[in-house]
Formats: sequence, C-alpha cells, structure tokens
Amino acid sequence: MIHLVIGGARSGKSVYAENLAGELSQSPDQYSPSKKNTGKKLIYLATATIYDDEMQQRIDLHKQRRDQNWSLVEEPLQLASCLQTLSGTNAVVLIDCMTLWLSNWICSDNFAGFGSQRQAFITALTTFEGDCVIVSNEVGSGIVPMGELSRSFVDHAGWLNQAIAKVSDKATLVVAGLPLALKGG
Repeated sequence: MIHLVIGGARSGKSVYAENLAGELSQSPDQYSPSKKNTGKKLIYLATATIYDDEMQQRIDLHKQRRDQNWSLVEEPLQLASCLQTLSGTNAVVLIDCMTLWLSNWICSDNFAGFGSQRQAFITALTTFEGDCVIVSNEVGSGIVPMGELSRSFVDHAGWLNQAIAKVSDKATLVVAGLPLALKGG
C-alpha cells in the first residue's frame, strides 16, 4: 500500500505520516500468506542533507519524535534503488521528504538526470511489496516565484507529487494538523 501525505511547511504532515506508519506496522501483512500481524519493522528513509545549523535542528526534532522501533536509512539521491532494496522486507517504509529529494537533485551537478530518476522511483513504487508512506510538500498553492530556479522547483515538485498521487492507493492532505482524505479515504 502506497500512501502519499502532502501539505505545506509545518502543517503536521510528518507527524501524521509517522503515526500512520506506526499503525500500519501493527496491521496484518497483506503480503503474508497467513495475513497475520507480523509486527512489521519501521524504516525512516530520510532524504535530507545537512547544509547548515538550522537544517540540523530540523532533523534533530524529527529524530527526537521517533522511538527505538525506527530504523534510519539516509538516501539523498538514489531513492529508486533504495526502495527496491527495501521491498519485501516486512517493513513499513516512511520516506520524508520528496521535496528535499528534489532539492538535492536541483543542487547537484546532474539535475539533467532527475527525470529518469523520478521515473525509476515511480516504477519502484508500483512494484513495491509492503507499505510505504511518502511525505511531500505542497508548494504550488502560493504565488508564482520570481526566480527561474524557484519556478523550476515548484514545477518539478508539482509534477512529482502528481506522479506519486497517481500510483498511490491513498493520498492525504494535512492542513493545520488536520488530515483530509484526497484519495482512497
């Protein structure tokens, strides 16, 4: 099951996604022949990179919320191959977040390769065996940015979110800490 959790900055989407993943880890495993509760592992797949003290503080806040039941995998660029590795591992994978992943690509020396990486990630989602909760920012609800780089980011984030929503079983918009089912709710 793929569940996209989307919202604005500080909307409560990560907390909602973490709670959702915790609930999913206790639900029966749809991939197990017996469909019994197998106590699935929780894997936090982090895309953030630390460039300054403020980002370190944000990451520390996220870490403080998670208990010892969570494993951490850090992958700033190669999400498709990472997700393929985690497929079928009896885990709930929480990916946080897609717009940071996009930022990593935009700031890399190889942004031209993002289109193929995005498609590889979407393909990996469609074949993923397990539960995956994906966090992303909704950045297209404001004004059109003035700078070319900012407009490119907003455009690519919108296209990425649409592609993920299309293959997701569920999608939830979080606003002011309140979830609103968009798909499969």
